Amino acid sequence: RILDRLNETFPKLRRISAYALPKDILSKTDEELRLLADKGLKLLYVGIETGDDELLQLIDKGETHESTSQALIRARRAGIKLSVMILNGLGGRKYSEQHAINSARIVNEIQPEYLSTLVLSFPYGVAHFKKRFGGDFEELTKMELILEMGNFLSGLELESTVFRSDHASNYLVLKGILNHDKDKLLKRIAKVLEDPDHSKLRPEWLRGL
Repeated sequence: RILDRLNETFPKLRRISAYALPKDILSKTDEELRLLADKGLKLLYVGIETGDDELLQLIDKGETHESTSQALIRARRAGIKLSVMILNGLGGRKYSEQHAINSARIVNEIQPEYLSTLVLSFPYGVAHFKKRFGGDFEELTKMELILEMGNFLSGLELESTVFRSDHASNYLVLKGILNHDKDKLLKRIAKVLEDPDHSKLRPEWLRGL
């Protein structure tokens, strides 16, 4: 009904976008998803955060790797494009490697049209966030975040996904089409890790959210 009202009110409306959770998508049948696409819902923004089941449970996301992958694949098959987000640094030092590996794995399964990364922030303070990990959480340094980004990108096998890490929270701004620009982006990361003092990174005062 909302889509019908939007199309009636704005007859020249070409596309409609919305934020969604995987469980929202799973609550719809394939026919309902196709109907939404036919009525103009062309893009869904989905915060995957991570493809790692252990981390998803720790942050109480209410989703699993499987539920997220299944939901987003169904949305794409219905003709709805996807813009997905991964949280760089979400697992801290302990879970960094598995976070990068399993996040790349889920993105490969979904093959979204758009992919972006944001750096983990602590709106309620680091101490509050640590409670989710039983206190066992060490925040990544700037260089560790960039290393994790490299590990994530290394595992991606995408056909044609627009990638951006240009959100204000990111230290290193990367842009490209994956996998076409994968090697170029990985070389950029390697150069930053090799010579951080002479690399163009976003200063702290520009990282306001």
